[in-house]
Amino acid sequence: MTTLAAGASAPAFSLPDQDGKTVSSSDLRGSRYVLYFYPADDTPGCTTEACAFNENLAAFEGAKVPVIGVSPDGAESHQRFRSKFGLRFALLSDVEKRTLEAYGAWGERPGRGVGVIRSTFLIGTTGKIEKAWYFVKADGHAQEVLAALAA
Repeated sequence: MTTLAAGASAPAFSLPDQDGKTVSSSDLRGSRYVLYFYPADDTPGCTTEACAFNENLAAFEGAKVPVIGVSPDGAESHQRFRSKFGLRFALLSDVEKRTLEAYGAWGERPGRGVGVIRSTFLIGTTGKIEKAWYFVKADGHAQEVLAALAA
């Protein structure tokens, strides 16, 4: 399994969001952003994590740092998830799991088999990873990412 650390170049990506609009790393270059990978829409841990990012979205926006979620779910699932919980940030679909693999967010999960490894990356203006988190706990993670922004 690939793992990325601070200082590594963030792998390039180009994925559709919940509305079918393509979002790519090249579009985001020059901005800091949070890219987080989660297993599935509307599941307990993923909902906890998404709602926490959403509740803290004003702080991320105040720091000019967009939050972007990525899962293998398709656009329709993302639309339902966003609508059900009032999520106000983009959710990207990585159905083929290429971006998940490039970031080391797809692989063996201890005791759970192969799947999405809940992971988050703070990516800097030059496209380098400022901080990487693997096997994150959904509860409290958004605040942990916010604290890293201020560090």
